[in-house]
Amino acid sequence: MGGCAEESDATAQNLLGLRYMSGTGVPQDYKEAIKWYRPSAEQGDSAAQYNLGVMYEDGDGVPQDDKEAVKWYTKSAEQGQAMAQCILGNRYADGTGVPQDNKEAYAWWSVAKANGNELAVTNLGVVTKEMTKEQIAEAQSLSTEIYKRIEANKKD
Repeated sequence: MGGCAEESDATAQNLLGLRYMSGTGVPQDYKEAIKWYRPSAEQGDSAAQYNLGVMYEDGDGVPQDDKEAVKWYTKSAEQGQAMAQCILGNRYADGTGVPQDNKEAYAWWSVAKANGNELAVTNLGVVTKEMTKEQIAEAQSLSTEIYKRIEANKKD
């Protein structure tokens, strides 16, 4: 796998990063995981983008940085990764790495729900109780825009 990863195969790079992150078959080494996740993520691998977001969120192998985590979660979410979409909803709900915004949270959780993320269903139920009907309507419109953007990204 190292050979493919070294030859810029984004999937192989992400898989090698996963091995270093978990210590599967190699010594656990977060910095080495970052070394492999980053080029994969920069090539557009949505799983690597998500994994890089997790590393920045947790501060594993890199300084903890909520804004950088949101950057990578957004790239992954824009490609249809449901867990990244749910986490973005969480970030907007609590204002971690982004300004707090219930409409954005609702929109991302709606998209995550449409992509099968069960956590998003619960989160939507909570945030809906804190929003007016007008805010919900705006959030639903925003979720439609996000969903269309994601579908357009899939066609590219």
